[in-house]
Amino acid sequence: MHGDNTSPSLSPSSPADRRLSALVRHLEGSSLNVCDSGSRSIAASPTSGSLSSVFDHLVRAPEDPILGVTVAYNKDPSPVKLNLGVGAYRTEVFKTDLCASRVKEYLPIVGLSDFNKLSAKLILGADSPASKRRGFSTVQCLVGRSLRVGAEFLARHYHQRTIYIPQPTWGNHPKVFSLAGLSVKTYRYYDPATRGLNFKGLLEDLGSAPSGAIVLLHACAHNPTGVDPTLHQWEQIRQLMRSKALLPFFDSAYQSNAVGFASGNLDADAQSVRMFAKDGGECLVAQSYAKNMGLYGERVGALSIVCRSADVASRVESQLKLVIRPMYSNPPIHGASIVATILKDRSMFQEWTIELKAMADRIICMRQQLFDALRSRATPGDWSHIIKQIGMFTFTGLNSKQVAFMTKEYHIYMTSDGRISMAGLSSRTVPHLADAIHAAVTRVA
Repeated sequence: MHGDNTSPSLSPSSPADRRLSALVRHLEGSSLNVCDSGSRSIAASPTSGSLSSVFDHLVRAPEDPILGVTVAYNKDPSPVKLNLGVGAYRTEVFKTDLCASRVKEYLPIVGLSDFNKLSAKLILGADSPASKRRGFSTVQCLVGRSLRVGAEFLARHYHQRTIYIPQPTWGNHPKVFSLAGLSVKTYRYYDPATRGLNFKGLLEDLGSAPSGAIVLLHACAHNPTGVDPTLHQWEQIRQLMRSKALLPFFDSAYQSNAVGFASGNLDADAQSVRMFAKDGGECLVAQSYAKNMGLYGERVGALSIVCRSADVASRVESQLKLVIRPMYSNPPIHGASIVATILKDRSMFQEWTIELKAMADRIICMRQQLFDALRSRATPGDWSHIIKQIGMFTFTGLNSKQVAFMTKEYHIYMTSDGRISMAGLSSRTVPHLADAIHAAVTRVA
């Protein structure tokens, strides 16, 4: 449970409340059953279960005049084929790598093929309907750039130029989307009073959004609040968005950092994405391997666009190449190779999930220790949100003056909105943080 985890019970005290009450009654009266939500489609719009696609109008873009030469070369089965298009040094035996232990060829514009297939499987699921119909395109991206690539693609080819992002959200989101050419608006998400989810405000704001608008959703472990909807609430969000033809754009920066950081279950962290992917509709998903594999400096990410058909997905991918080519040409090989090696090797994959469970246990331990330390000091306020929130971050509720006080007096550094990384704590440093929070709350308004 995280804050407000039930459907809002509203009194019709205002026109806005009456509209929201009607909306909630409509959603709850539609035979809502989270267990079979994946098989139900809402065919009210092209983003859900209807036969048309919001990307039907896309034409197939031609291959890049330089890198496309290698694409054609790789498809040619001839034993005497010769590639003279790529600007890469070759030895007498046609090798490029001067350090012979690793292949360092240029990757295609879309990245490493195995990495893309395995990333899609990890987030969409092995039995995803989109996988069965080959109705998706996945491209390897520089992590963070996956959002930018998706945003620029939508700015060029989608009929709506407005994206709604949660308030609050990752500080870079507004810049990424506005610089890509989208108009950024917000929807209510966090309730400072309960330090939980403002589900009423979320439904009301998305219900008022124009048809077809893009909506950014944190797949799990919302950054910076650590507050996620329940599965029941996710299903209500899905039904509302599909009924209004809103296009979901998931940012999955923390797969296995939320529920996975509590249970080690990668599939559980992907449930929100899979709800939308299974209903036959279209959506975008940006992935990162920085946190869950510790590949921070390798900048390994992916962008998947779930489409209505394999043909649409193929055309979408051709247009994604036109976005990527002038941006960074093609992605680096090293980090993606690490990810692909782990994901396709059963024993390595199992070892990785065990390590994730160990990370989960430590994060949970730090949350409990901090909560206990504040309670033992009788620090004013209800600090239960520390153990209710999930993922790497905790939204403490401290204000900017209190944060500044803690930095000056206790040499503790955090963002001015009071967000702290639980992974930055240890059993040794928890008492110091608890002392600082207690002093800040009791001495600074």
